[in-house]
Amino acid sequence: MAPAKRGVAHNRHHQLKQLSGVVKRLFGTLSIAIIVLVLCTFFLLSSTTTYESPTTPSKISVENLWGTVASDGWRPSSAPRSHWPPPPNESNGYLRVRCNGGLNQQRSAICNAVLAARIMNATLVLPELDANSFWHDESGFQGIYDVERFINALRYDVRIVERIPEIRKNGKIKKIKAFQIRPPRDAPVSWYTTEALQKMKEHGAIYLTPFSHRLAEEIDIPEYQRLRCRVNYHALRFKPHIMKLSSSIVSKLRTQGHFMTIHLRFEMDMLSFAGCFDIFNPEEQRILKKYRKENFKDKDLKYSERRAIGKCPLTPEEVGLILRSMGFDNSTRIYLAAGELFGGERFMKPFRSMFPRLENHKTVDTSGELNENTQGLLGSAVDYMVCLLSDIFMPTYDGPSNFANNLMGHRQYYGFRTTLHPDRKALAPIFIDRENGKTAGFEEAVRHAMLKTNFGGPHKRVSPESFYTNSWPECFCQTVAKNPAHKCPPENVLQILENQMDNEGTINYVTHQEGKKVLSTVSAAETVAAQVEDASV
Repeated sequence: MAPAKRGVAHNRHHQLKQLSGVVKRLFGTLSIAIIVLVLCTFFLLSSTTTYESPTTPSKISVENLWGTVASDGWRPSSAPRSHWPPPPNESNGYLRVRCNGGLNQQRSAICNAVLAARIMNATLVLPELDANSFWHDESGFQGIYDVERFINALRYDVRIVERIPEIRKNGKIKKIKAFQIRPPRDAPVSWYTTEALQKMKEHGAIYLTPFSHRLAEEIDIPEYQRLRCRVNYHALRFKPHIMKLSSSIVSKLRTQGHFMTIHLRFEMDMLSFAGCFDIFNPEEQRILKKYRKENFKDKDLKYSERRAIGKCPLTPEEVGLILRSMGFDNSTRIYLAAGELFGGERFMKPFRSMFPRLENHKTVDTSGELNENTQGLLGSAVDYMVCLLSDIFMPTYDGPSNFANNLMGHRQYYGFRTTLHPDRKALAPIFIDRENGKTAGFEEAVRHAMLKTNFGGPHKRVSPESFYTNSWPECFCQTVAKNPAHKCPPENVLQILENQMDNEGTINYVTHQEGKKVLSTVSAAETVAAQVEDASV
């Protein structure tokens, strides 16, 4: 080829190469731009508040909800499944605790106190219930719970006395003074086996105060967790007159068929805690902010942000809209377990218009005992039992609510009874859109959100869910189990424990008949329903 032609060809090749490079760079730039555009569009769409209805309509059978949830072969069982020696005759000392907070916070603390005593091989002194911090109620343990049952039911687990006995030393009678300690919050088992135990051995007795949330909930020893369940669901029982009153109220509610209980937590303390002020008038906002300043840590809380992520308690109207969307009609009988609703009747009016058949313990109690009794613990105890025995229970704000959390766990243990547990985070954008006039598909979206909840059935416990809200799988078993750890204990487990006590020479102050009556409730062969509903036991 001639030199001139070769030069022209070379130039064309060079130009084509440059053009190709430009096209590649341009294509690369366009590709990046398209990717960025797609990503921005995706994030824009995903962040936009919407509740597009699913392609398949969400159906909820109200009739099925009145029954229990599918158990998948699980049943409640808190009896020991491995070697569980009885408490020895000689303990390391006495354990006193002061349980602060409301009735259900105290209930959890009592369970922790029993476990702490077992861990330290201590003799537990009947737990003290704080009379001042919450209810201003001086009923004490003896005024609320059946003491004899509590001591007898835990005879295979810990030694319990009503008070620290006096001792005779050098010919004189002396009292053992308990050494006071403030336990760390959520203390591990190791704290009790080292620091606490050392002080107990030094002084003969220790006094742990306050004792709310002072033992870690997640303990990787299943038998310890089952002991908590034995305390919570078998040993702790309200006094006979409370059980009788609760049973009477439940019977009256059942005369007309199924009934639902709702823990309507639209109260000053929870609203203040959540920082949900904007829906109230200026004077009400002033009251809420003042309460928050006096009782909680100072934080910059914006209502719109809190509401958008489901941090506000559901309003009575929102509760009614959820129930109506699920298919409940205005003939549904509802028992309200609540204190004084903040904001008064104007917040209740929309709910009452949807569901007029509303009751509470004072409207159903014909004996007048609750109207006459101004102490908070009695009313709370009755509300607890009525909610436990109801066909359906609905908490509206579980958050830090020990009442709702404990009840969800108790109802799960009590045969997987239906619980409607609204996912406030999923429901928040649906309600916000409705308030902004976007009502199309509202009820379908609510049903879709509710169908994603478990309704109180067996499910894995995931933080921040509490052990007292969901004790599965530790306190449940299967007759036919793939995992040996989930197999139900033998039917004669009580006889095994009794024989262990006899063989080890443990002193037993409980009559045979009384022990048999109380301890039969822990057997996996017994139904929890009989233990709870029969108030005469």
